[in-house]
Amino acid sequence: MVYLFMADGFEEVEGLTVVDILRRAGVEIQTVSIMGRKNVISSHQVEIVADQLLEEISDDAEMLILPGGIPGTPNLKAHKGLDALIRKSAAEGVYLAAICAAPTVYGEKGLLQGKKATCYPGMEDELTGAIVSYEKVVVDGKFITSRGLGTAIDFGLKLAEILKGKDIADSIAEKIVYQQ
Repeated sequence: MVYLFMADGFEEVEGLTVVDILRRAGVEIQTVSIMGRKNVISSHQVEIVADQLLEEISDDAEMLILPGGIPGTPNLKAHKGLDALIRKSAAEGVYLAAICAAPTVYGEKGLLQGKKATCYPGMEDELTGAIVSYEKVVVDGKFITSRGLGTAIDFGLKLAEILKGKDIADSIAEKIVYQQ
C-alpha cells in the first residue's frame, strides 16, 4: 500500500496529481489525513475528503508520500504520529517521497544525510545534510524528491515507474498527453 499524507494547508495539485497518476498505474494508494478528521482544507481553500485517518492505516506501507504547501508542510513536520511512522519506515527501507517544501520534513529528521535531494527553490538549507540538486525529480536510494507544483506530473510518473515499471509510466504519460 502507498500512502499520501494530507494536512490542512497542503498543496492540492501536488497531492492529487500524484494520486491520479498512481491510480492510473494500478497502484493501491490511499490519501491519509493527519488532522484527526477526514476533511482536509488545502492551501487554496479546497476541501478534500481523505480516504483514511492516520490512526486507521495499516502497517504495510511500500511508500509514503508528502505533498508540499504552506502551512501543510509545517503541519506535517509537527505531527508526532507521522514523525514516528516516517522514522520507522526509513529504518525499514520503505520508499519516502516528497515534493516542494515537503522534502524538508525528511531533512529536518536527518534522513537525507549524504543523499541527493531537491525541494522548492529557497528551501535548500532545510535539506539538512543532503547533496542539493536542482533537477525536477531526484531519486537516491529509497528517497524521491521533487521541486514543486510545476514538477508534479514528472514526480507522479517517476513514482509510477518505481512502483510499476517504466513501460507503465510511459504509457500513462502518453495517455495524458504529457511530453517530457
